[in-house]
Amino acid sequence: MVLVPATQTEILQTLMAKLKANYIFPDVAEQICTCLQKHLEDGDYANISEGEFFALALTLHMQEVNHDEHLWVRWHAEPLPDDDGQLRLNPEWQDERRLESRLNNYGFVKVERLPGNIGCLEIHSFHRPEWGSETASAAMNFLADTSAMIIDLRQCTGGYPGMVALILSYLFGKEPIHLISIYWRDDDKTQEFRTLPEIPGKRYGEKPVYVLTSRVTFSAGEQFADILQSRKRAVLLGEKTDGGGHPGTSYRIHPYFEAFLPIGLVTNPVTGTDLEGVGVTPDISIPAEQAFTAAYRMALQTVLESLGESTSEPLQTLAKEIQTTLHSLEANQKI
Repeated sequence: MVLVPATQTEILQTLMAKLKANYIFPDVAEQICTCLQKHLEDGDYANISEGEFFALALTLHMQEVNHDEHLWVRWHAEPLPDDDGQLRLNPEWQDERRLESRLNNYGFVKVERLPGNIGCLEIHSFHRPEWGSETASAAMNFLADTSAMIIDLRQCTGGYPGMVALILSYLFGKEPIHLISIYWRDDDKTQEFRTLPEIPGKRYGEKPVYVLTSRVTFSAGEQFADILQSRKRAVLLGEKTDGGGHPGTSYRIHPYFEAFLPIGLVTNPVTGTDLEGVGVTPDISIPAEQAFTAAYRMALQTVLESLGESTSEPLQTLAKEIQTTLHSLEANQKI
């Protein structure tokens, strides 16, 4: 489609109305709308006729006010569902997102036992638990008997707090723990997320957990890491995360334009803060590409120390496997 000035103005007016009605900070919403209106009046959109570039311009102009990376506009080649409310509640939209989630294996990219009986779980997104809970439980149960676990969030860009709570339930005890609270502006209510008293399969107990982060790690991925760090349940290695703390939802602002607006404010009950613009600083700061090897070595050494001078044949076999793996890591590092 070729955008004309009248259509641009219509899109802007709808976007500004959604911002004022739903954005988590009403005063900031006003500032963003003032900024957008000025760009319109200054003719900054006059020569933009393609939907993709107009969406990019709107995104950049909104984010220039307070740098909220959860705030964006996207152009779609096919029309969006005709719905004035939150798209996440629209059945047609849900069907597409559910298919997308399933084809992405609900965000679970890798689950494996590494030499030395170290579990490795790589997550790129935390999809809705009502869709992906079986996959999540299968992953966690596959790793249940490993001696330590590495959770790789270096490419994790967000997701749903309910899935965060489900996975974390395997890493804590049976007594429910208050993980985060989210104030939702649209409902004017605060929702608490806790670990579950009952889960399918085994809990991981108090075995060592290592979490990998990068500058890409965002939103729900940051929440996951922050919760484990603030409760001293895991060691974080890697880079400081991006700092996107405000959950949101999508709205249709034109048949071909989607706007994602932050409508929630997250608080960690341990620290009393949210992560917006702050991010998570790992316990061990190291380039993201080096984080896995560093965590793997730490996990192996920790497990080896825990074995002590055991006379159990299976444990002695494990100790030899760990020693061989450590020697291999050291040799590769010297190359």
